[in-house]
Amino acid sequence: MSRKSRDNDYNLRSMSNLMGERRKKVNDDGERSLIKASSNASINSQAADVPANATAATSTRDLEREARKQFQQDVTPAFVYVLAAFSALGGFLFGYDTGVISGAMLLLKREMNLSALWQEVLISSTVAAAALSALAGGLLNGVFGRRVCILLASFIFTAGGIVLSAAPDKEVLLVGRLIVGLGLGIASMTVPVYIAETSPPHLRGQLVTVNTLFITGGQFTASIIDGAFSYLRHDGWRYMLGLSMVPAVLQFVGFLFLPESPRWLIQKGLTQKARRVLSQIRGNQNIDEEYDSIKNSIEEEEKDRGGDGPVIWRMLTYPPTRRALLVGCGLQMFQQLSGINTVMYYGATILQMSGVRDDKVAIWLAGVTAFTNFLFTLLGVWLVERVGRRKLTLASIIGTCLSLSLLAIGFLLSAQHTPPVTLHPTDPSMVNSTCNRHLLCEPCMLDPGCGFCFRENSTALFASSCVPVNTASTEKAAWGRCSNSTQLRVHTYWAYNYCPTSYSWVVLLGLVLYLAFFAPGMGPMPWTINSEIYPLWARSTGNACSAGVNWTFNFLVSLTFLHVAQNLTYYGAFFLYSSLALLGFFFIYGCLPETKSRRLEEIESLFDNQLCSCGATDSDEDRQVEYIRVKGSNYHLSDNDASDVD
Repeated sequence: MSRKSRDNDYNLRSMSNLMGERRKKVNDDGERSLIKASSNASINSQAADVPANATAATSTRDLEREARKQFQQDVTPAFVYVLAAFSALGGFLFGYDTGVISGAMLLLKREMNLSALWQEVLISSTVAAAALSALAGGLLNGVFGRRVCILLASFIFTAGGIVLSAAPDKEVLLVGRLIVGLGLGIASMTVPVYIAETSPPHLRGQLVTVNTLFITGGQFTASIIDGAFSYLRHDGWRYMLGLSMVPAVLQFVGFLFLPESPRWLIQKGLTQKARRVLSQIRGNQNIDEEYDSIKNSIEEEEKDRGGDGPVIWRMLTYPPTRRALLVGCGLQMFQQLSGINTVMYYGATILQMSGVRDDKVAIWLAGVTAFTNFLFTLLGVWLVERVGRRKLTLASIIGTCLSLSLLAIGFLLSAQHTPPVTLHPTDPSMVNSTCNRHLLCEPCMLDPGCGFCFRENSTALFASSCVPVNTASTEKAAWGRCSNSTQLRVHTYWAYNYCPTSYSWVVLLGLVLYLAFFAPGMGPMPWTINSEIYPLWARSTGNACSAGVNWTFNFLVSLTFLHVAQNLTYYGAFFLYSSLALLGFFFIYGCLPETKSRRLEEIESLFDNQLCSCGATDSDEDRQVEYIRVKGSNYHLSDNDASDVD
């Protein structure tokens, strides 16, 4: 810490108040460091020397700390918010892609006659490409910096949008989806790191969470675009997929004028440029303390990180970063295993599965769930610095588990009250078909080669049959009264992937509650926490690995959902996701520490203990840590070491 401005020298004043008459002159050139426990903690070795006015001194220190916090909040320049907003456009692109494909897929499978396998490939190909580029993003971030990587991601995403909007067939569409995935992967691991490294500590959690707010905003915007263009008879999906170019171009232009991360600049030895950037993003605050803290932290990390070799190897062989990596990757894994992108990618399809018959109605109802996601992510932005990361994540995942169970119960009720097959046509083409074996709609609907043809009046369903689906289009039967979708008789309906049911509202309620619980915590917190828990030398690689894990499990879940639903039934699939979310709750409870209001350079010490003891540090949330320099290094004493300070 610098002594250039004594008016801002809060750390030395805090030390002076605590030590009182016992502070002695220090003969070395460095300065001492102090960690202060909460006011009810005792320091036995100093008990005899505590002055009678210790309570008053503690109050004074608390007032000073609050004054410093208020000072920091009052002078936070607007440029920090502009920087966070342009960065979070990467999150908007992420959300737009995951949201727009839900509605576009309903139109694509009809216009291009896509099989279930092709639907899964088109959705999961973007995810697979994103997983690979997120892993490569760690190397790119370390070599070229955060700003260049975000510019690259914007450029790639724009190119992918052009290919998607002009795709003449499903093969070119696949190429476009792969290109978009490359841009998404780089942006998904770079944007949270960039925001975390440029944000002041008291705003870091909120600003990183704003990235997730933009993700949900992108999903909600995509649902509106889907609904608007679903009324076009042809090529509505081209506009849905192509409009993603607009925010990508806006982000690219914006980042031509935004600075690089000061922490990356210091790491690369560009110290003068780093000081200029810090001055720009901190306004009239004294940057000397923060600059020295970052610089000294980097110097200490260079000594401690285990010598030469790949960064990932040094992370795995250095216990604190290995534990942080396991926690970060575990959070991202359980985020995906709790089924979020199943809901976002297949939201409209899930609503159809629950009995919603019209494509347009399903798309607009998916928009309702996307708006719920956006609304409750706003709640997460408000709660993250008040409740803390750990409590917010725990409450979120247990609510997610319960709402997934409700979603499964909705499908279970539909299955238990599924209508029977009352007609058994004797067409020659059904001799070797499995369709004539089904006696109920539910098993008929789960058979990918069959569909449910039925008539309905105002009170009842009748004349129902299970017949083969047309191999050219799932929108009609292979033969019979449902074989021509444009000439169906009045009150005659064809259902390929749903059964008529009166329990659709339970599934819609489950989806809304799922997103209401997921959005404030499990949505943003894995990204927020991963942007904080790694030391600078490992931050790019750590975030790349965790983002790669996120995209990998995203790929696995999205690739297998339709087949899992066919083999385990729909209620079985969501009971499976609910069980995995419950497993995630126990992992988070045991292993996730609280990082609220701590400096990035301090958080590494939270992982000094064995892996699943770090979560049991709730009592340390209110501890105030005061750092100053000890011969060029950041140093702090534990509560029990305070007696060694003379």
